[in-house]
This record gives sequence, C-alpha cells and structure tokens, in this order.
Amino acid sequence: MAKSRRYKETAKKVDKEKLYEPETAFKLVKDLATANFDETIELSAKLGVNPKHADQNIRGTVVLPEGTGQEVTLVVFAKGEKAKEAEDAGADFVGGEELAEKIEGGWLDFDLAVATPDMMSVVGRLGRILGPKGLMPNPKAGTVTFELEKAVEEFKAGKIEYRVDKTGIVHIPIGKASFSEEQLLNNYHKIMDTLAKERPAAAKGKFFRTIAVSPTMGPGVKVDPVATMAFIGR
Repeated sequence: MAKSRRYKETAKKVDKEKLYEPETAFKLVKDLATANFDETIELSAKLGVNPKHADQNIRGTVVLPEGTGQEVTLVVFAKGEKAKEAEDAGADFVGGEELAEKIEGGWLDFDLAVATPDMMSVVGRLGRILGPKGLMPNPKAGTVTFELEKAVEEFKAGKIEYRVDKTGIVHIPIGKASFSEEQLLNNYHKIMDTLAKERPAAAKGKFFRTIAVSPTMGPGVKVDPVATMAFIGR
C-alpha cells in the first residue's frame, strides 16, 4: 500500500535500525502522531512461543492503570437480578433472547460482549457472527462470568483482552496520543509485566523477540527488549 507524504516525512524521524529505550520510544511515538484526530498508540510484541501448541497459546486480560482513552460500548447477556446488576454497573445494553435476535439482524454497534454462564445457550448461536469480530464472550477473557458488577466496571475503566496471533505476535492498544509519556509508560509497564508472567515453561530462548509501538497513522518505533526487561524489573 502506498505511503502518504505525511507518513514518509514522519518516518524520517525514526531510526529503523535503532532499539529505543521505553522512555525515549514513547516520547518519539507521541511526536509521530500528527493526524488530525487522537491516534491510538498500539503495542506489538513478537513472543518466543509457538501458538500451535495449546500451552503456548497466550490469552488473557489486563486492566490498564491509565485506561484506554476511549469509550467502551458494552452489551451484557443476563436475566433477572443479574440483568439489573449489569444495568446498575453501567452496561450500555442488557438483554437475552431479544438482544441475540437484534444481533442476528445485523446490529453490531458495540465494542464488547459479556454474558453470564447460564446465558451461553442463547449466546452460543451467535458464534458465527461474533467470533470473527473477536466479540464472542469467553471465560478466558473474563467475559463469561456471574460477577457482572466487577466485569462491567473493569472493562469500562480500561480492562482489555490480549491474545497471541498465529505468528506469535500480541497487538494491544496502549493508550492515546493525547496521553502523557508517563501515562503511556504506566500502561506499557503493566502490559509487559503481565506478558512476562505469562511466559510458558515450554518457551525457549528470548521471550520478547521484538517490540514496537506506533500511532494509528504513523510508523513503528522499535523498543529494546533488554531495556524493557530492566524497565519492568525483571
């Protein structure tokens, strides 16, 4: 895909061969976010795992201490008292069969779906719709639970799911360009520390193979894995 003139000019600020320390990387990545909207800053980390093996298929959730910088529209599949619990906690849409039918009709104006275990018989048939979009509730992601108040509050506050793709890379939004360097570093610290703790026993060699951070419309900045391990105190 052809790069814009703005992208090419911005890319000149980055030394493609250099591995930047985290503090320097985030100072630079903020400078690279020159679009006329508040760009998302994304972290991409290639891990020393083989996702084909179940014990190396890393997946989980993490609560970002500084939040994500974006509003999360949340739907909850629940009934009875649990439905009221979800509503009181701040869920945007709560329902059961009627909510499933609305989604089957093409409605997908939400960012995350949570369900109580007893509603999975209703949610299950939505797998072909929600699955490809990464919206299907899953116990490993904390989106199938009876603890709805906690789940809704955490996801609204900045809890996100991460999972390694088939190439061994984890892509995680780490904040917005409008965040301060300290805020971005706080989120980075939390994410990298969480991933380090997820290292499977079967993983060989370096766990963090490559790390890069980038704004939505800008080039990536390579972060030094060794400096990162020192940064998170490992």
